[in-house]
Amino acid sequence: MPHVMLTWQTAAAGAVFLLVVGVLSLRFAHGVWRAKVAPVVRESGVILALYALWQYAGGLSLGHAADAVKRGRWIWNTERSWHLPSEKWLQHDVVHNSVLIQICNIYYATMHFGLLIATLVWLFLRHRDVYPRVRMTIILTTTMCLLVGIVAVAPPRLIDVGMVDTAAVHGQSVYTVSAIGADQYCAMPSVHVAWATIVPIAVITASRSKWRWLMLLHFFATVYVVVVTANHYWADGIVAIALLGLALCLQWTAPRLLGLLSLRRLMTATERVAASSEVTHDFDRDDDMRVG
Repeated sequence: MPHVMLTWQTAAAGAVFLLVVGVLSLRFAHGVWRAKVAPVVRESGVILALYALWQYAGGLSLGHAADAVKRGRWIWNTERSWHLPSEKWLQHDVVHNSVLIQICNIYYATMHFGLLIATLVWLFLRHRDVYPRVRMTIILTTTMCLLVGIVAVAPPRLIDVGMVDTAAVHGQSVYTVSAIGADQYCAMPSVHVAWATIVPIAVITASRSKWRWLMLLHFFATVYVVVVTANHYWADGIVAIALLGLALCLQWTAPRLLGLLSLRRLMTATERVAASSEVTHDFDRDDDMRVG
């Protein structure tokens, strides 16, 4: 399978170029280019910049490989104590099906960001009122995932629990190309699952089509492939969804808190103006009495 992922350097350079062209076009261009093309170019730069940040931060996890393996085994043992289904059991049913497992490898390597970009483009072109909110959700969720991911955690395929590195077996691993910058010890949490949860939420809430519910298949497919390819634990997806929930809560509460603060400032300013007017009125009344 060809490696179609961009390096963070290439993505960053492309993002800068698109952002510069988009901003300059919005300022100096005219007609159709300024109204329709320039915003798309600028937002493409924003998306590519987010991709570059994700690729770069993916290689910044702290700790040695031995520590990452210990954390991975702790997660594995904790899941067993919680009686979660074994990832090994799920993989066992498909690991010998060469065609299916290669499809899973390709889906893991390409669809998480590919479908996210397609969704953002669709929202920008068809539901621009929803686009800013979804983009902020992605930024907040991805940032929190990357911050948690700084602590190195080895995936199931690297902790010697009997799971097969399916991508390596079939020569499809994205981690065999060092220029990508992807970190094998950045399993927790799963950005794949976080983005695969955002996509159906965005589509289902923005669209009115009866087919919009089919986007839930992408979520279930992503959860399935990240597990059967031995790249993530169940816990990685659970934590990712929890961080997404936190991001949504922040988006819901922040405007309301800002609104309350603005209202409080307005009330304080009104009280000061009223007090100032009352003092001025008293001075004027005293002056009138002295004149009388």
